[in-house]
Amino acid sequence: MGASQQLEVDDALRIVLAASGGLGSETLALDAALGRVLAEDVHAEQALPPFDSSAMDGFAVRRADLAGAGADTPVALRVIDESRAGLPAAAGLAAGQAIAISTGAIVPVGADAVVPREQARREDGVVRVLERPPAGAHLRHAGEDVPAGARALARGTALGPAQLAMLASLGRARVECARAPRVAVLVTGDELLAPGEPARPGAIRESNSHSLGALARCAGARVAPAVRVPDEPEQTRAAIAGAAADADALVICGGMSVGEHDHVRPALEALGARQLFWGLALRPGHPTWFGTLDGRPVFGLPGNPVSAIVTFVLLAGPALRAMQGAARAGERGSALLEQPYEKPAGRAHALRCSLSLRADGLYARPTGAQGSHVLSSMLAADVLALIPSAVTHVPAGARVEVEPLHPWTAALT
Repeated sequence: MGASQQLEVDDALRIVLAASGGLGSETLALDAALGRVLAEDVHAEQALPPFDSSAMDGFAVRRADLAGAGADTPVALRVIDESRAGLPAAAGLAAGQAIAISTGAIVPVGADAVVPREQARREDGVVRVLERPPAGAHLRHAGEDVPAGARALARGTALGPAQLAMLASLGRARVECARAPRVAVLVTGDELLAPGEPARPGAIRESNSHSLGALARCAGARVAPAVRVPDEPEQTRAAIAGAAADADALVICGGMSVGEHDHVRPALEALGARQLFWGLALRPGHPTWFGTLDGRPVFGLPGNPVSAIVTFVLLAGPALRAMQGAARAGERGSALLEQPYEKPAGRAHALRCSLSLRADGLYARPTGAQGSHVLSSMLAADVLALIPSAVTHVPAGARVEVEPLHPWTAALT
């Protein structure tokens, strides 16, 4: 099956995204849409807020009546009505009148400002205003948030708490969302033990199904129960075929190399999968495979736990979001590397780093040993600092590109 490549990560990502098509849409109730991606533009059918309202408890007034108002020269206005939230005043204002008003209540016709209670004295049906308010004081205008007919949310927007609040404010009880991709996770290896299984010589605890399943769910996918596959050719082929039957994307962990017990790539070839690349110019994560099986994206990720997480974040996560129509733009940022870093040319390095904000900017600090088996290095990591293949020395304080490790809104439903 040939030697592996040295494909740059961004080139690999372009191939992955090109092979990760959309899945259609479904209509969801608002409370079921957390973490999903909009499949429609949402426009305001009416202005938000829908009417002029008061930002304070006080009195709706006409400024023309309050010329010369001051602490020593209060102006008396007759209080004729009250406008409460949900219960507007029955009449508008005429000269010499005021209407008591609550925060959020409709501003009566004729009023052009609100006087806060603290700037007035009310007694016997009269309010004495101690200060003339500026024009438009304490008024919230109709459409100030979103004008009628304007687009409030764009297709491709991931729905978090603020987006759900906006949809509710616009009166939307249901919303059209991209269908969540169904993801199958397979982990391979005779040496793997599930949590709770009795220990045995040479065996290790399997963690990749838990990390990758969680990452897929955080990317908006529905994840089937993980399948553990022994290092046996026929069982490997059967497990992949079975998982592909009900999945939109497959994530297979381990078994991607060239050893006599690595059966995943031969199994994929036997099933008619199309290989698009094998091998990244990346550490950790070099033995990464990607292709399609009956049009479905298939990710063959390394078995080392950190390599699996890193390659999922850089490739599989963006693909799952792309399948939902979510835009990738703006995910990466930059930070100043806190300490110098040396590496050989030839492969990019993805450093697990924590972030801290200082007076002169955002700093990235490596979280300790960076071996692909050192899972504890992920615990305090906020980002992957990406050091390009050709770079051999990064001085302390140099700016580096960073990929967030937690860019998605979890949809844990």
